[in-house]
Amino acid sequence: MKQYPATLIPGDGIGPEVVEATRRILDATGVAFDWEVTHAGASMFKAGVPSGVPKDTIESIARTRLVLKGPLETPVGFGEKSANVTLRKLFETYGNIRPVKEFPGVTTPFSGRGLDFVVVRENVEDLYAGIEHMQTPGVAQCLKLISRKGCEKIIRLGFELARAEGRRSVHCATKANIMKMTEGLMKRTFEEIAKDYPDLRAEHIIIDNCAHQLAKKPEQFEVIITTNMNGDIISDLGSGLIGGLGFAPSANIGEGIAIFEAVHGSAPKYAGKDVANPTAVLLSGVLMLRHLGEMEAALKVENAVLATLEEGKTVPRDVPGVKEPAGTTAFADAVIANFGKKPSRLEARVSTPLKLPNFSKSPVRVRPKVRRTLGCDIFVEADTSSEVLGRFLEDHASVGGLKLKMISNRGTQVYPSKGAETDCVDQWRCRFLAVDGTLPGPEKLAAFLTEIEKAGWRWMHIEKLEEFDGTAGFTKAQGED
Repeated sequence: MKQYPATLIPGDGIGPEVVEATRRILDATGVAFDWEVTHAGASMFKAGVPSGVPKDTIESIARTRLVLKGPLETPVGFGEKSANVTLRKLFETYGNIRPVKEFPGVTTPFSGRGLDFVVVRENVEDLYAGIEHMQTPGVAQCLKLISRKGCEKIIRLGFELARAEGRRSVHCATKANIMKMTEGLMKRTFEEIAKDYPDLRAEHIIIDNCAHQLAKKPEQFEVIITTNMNGDIISDLGSGLIGGLGFAPSANIGEGIAIFEAVHGSAPKYAGKDVANPTAVLLSGVLMLRHLGEMEAALKVENAVLATLEEGKTVPRDVPGVKEPAGTTAFADAVIANFGKKPSRLEARVSTPLKLPNFSKSPVRVRPKVRRTLGCDIFVEADTSSEVLGRFLEDHASVGGLKLKMISNRGTQVYPSKGAETDCVDQWRCRFLAVDGTLPGPEKLAAFLTEIEKAGWRWMHIEKLEEFDGTAGFTKAQGED
């Protein structure tokens, strides 16, 4: 019999109980696992591990390439980064898969409408790259990084998942109408890749309309592909439609590695009381079985969970209206006892193995034929007016071989004035074009930055204004010609 090495991270709070219940059920299927129990989260932060993820846990995951984990917490006063995010980033689990499916016996305002869709969320870039700076003492910046490579990986994963699960349609949800470079890159990549999947209906939808439609008619969706932050929000929205986070499994998929976890918290006040609902972790285990190609075992477990919930005799405390909820252990026992049973409706979806796309390790995905640097944006901290700053920059820009085009504040042009009533802060984006059509070298730029500093102001950073194959690689400010 094939044995699967797997890293088991019990987690914090209720984690050890719900993970143990899941392990018992997975082992009861007859699928053989070689579990390596390791730790991460609160206890590791308190032990002085800054990331919350110790070396032996990292080594175990690197060996097994398969992880089942409980919820982890980042205690106040310990650690800096989320241990959950650290694990996803260390192992480049670029795709987060969040199924949203109606459960029998779990009554919600959407019961009876056959909800059955999946949110496929990009998992490592976007705002969650976590690159932040205080531009001035009162202005913070977070860089939103969206790459062509990241978009292609998550989009192909979404299309392949739709095929594996026999679905017919795929939506891509973005805010491309506002963020035309970043979210727009996701939209454009989706529309290009969709041509490789003619058997699936592909539609783009603006993310706010997607949220509106999820509250109005969620049954219209089958697969929703989206960027990291958008996906974080709408996947939790989705779990609210079916009964809450206690019923929300997830898979974090990378190239040759996968991490399976519930998305709920550690609920420390319930720890050790044998009352926690293990369904989310248990269904994450079902996703793990599918990942391994153990489709029969996955179907057996999921149908047993659904049958147990439908019976309503031994169900967890998260089920609305239950008078005598079953504990974690009792629910796990009931699920095992129901192996071989199916619910009368809302059966588990029959799936084929997911064909994960292969990608080149090259960091470059887009190679323009022609590129030009037209100028630069210099971000300046200045406690002054746009008029004073603008006149100074116009008088001194020639030192750097530049000509001032405009100044914006919080995205709106304020110099030359267009009549905008902007309530300005002390961070100014000053846009310059090269006098001779090409951005001058660093020596000239340094001379100009020195003039800005001599005036008593500070410059924070410079963004080049690039043009690729004749298309501007930058956006205009509101009101900019």
